[in-house]
Amino acid sequence: MNPPSSVSSLSDRLRFVLVETSHPGNVGAAARAMRTMGFFELVLVSPRYENVLTHEEAVAFASGATDVLARARVVSSLDQALEGCNFCVALSARLREFSPPVHQPRTLASQLQTDTSLRAALVFGSERYGLSNEQVEKCHALVNVPTDPTYGSLNLAQAVQILAYECRMAALGDVSLTGQISEVGFQGERASAEQVEGMFVHLEKALVEMDFLDPHNPKKLMPRLRRLFARASLETEEVNILRGIAGQIITHRKRRS
Repeated sequence: MNPPSSVSSLSDRLRFVLVETSHPGNVGAAARAMRTMGFFELVLVSPRYENVLTHEEAVAFASGATDVLARARVVSSLDQALEGCNFCVALSARLREFSPPVHQPRTLASQLQTDTSLRAALVFGSERYGLSNEQVEKCHALVNVPTDPTYGSLNLAQAVQILAYECRMAALGDVSLTGQISEVGFQGERASAEQVEGMFVHLEKALVEMDFLDPHNPKKLMPRLRRLFARASLETEEVNILRGIAGQIITHRKRRS
């Protein structure tokens, strides 16, 4: 039986990214969790084992979901894993002082299903350390699973299963859309992760050039700006405008010096 078209549509737009996984069995179990919910795109960032996709434990724990492993890609950086995506979501049990906007799994799933312009990546950290602050800051949203506060330790594959399930249920139309962002007026194409990251690099150079940011004592200016822009859901044209402003700042400062 073919999956409902709504599930297929979301599956085409949704990527699961596992960062620095240690255990091949967890990769296989994550692939199984994805496959049972109708999702197929898996990207691994610097896994501990180079042959993880064919490792006997990964194949065993995949329990037949070998098509997901066969299609999976291994890359060396999170930036590479996010290429082609315009909405990146970090999964973390730990809230951060300068995290992007925080969502619960169900609310996020509704947004992913409703906004068909989103090409999304769900980013999961390593089994031991989770995601670093720098990795979280590259994302537009953070999902925190509301576990029992006295014991919130989720296995990697369990976390993948929860998000995959919520996304499937949203695609099937069984999730309330309460709290979704309404679409009012013209909306352009959402900026990709690469475009947003390039903007931050450009903006940081401009802030240094105009002596607003001390590169030797940056404090928390850039994480705060990342959080601010994560709430804005930047479009491509908006990123281009901000880069244009940054370019003009750099040009005028160099002319004066």
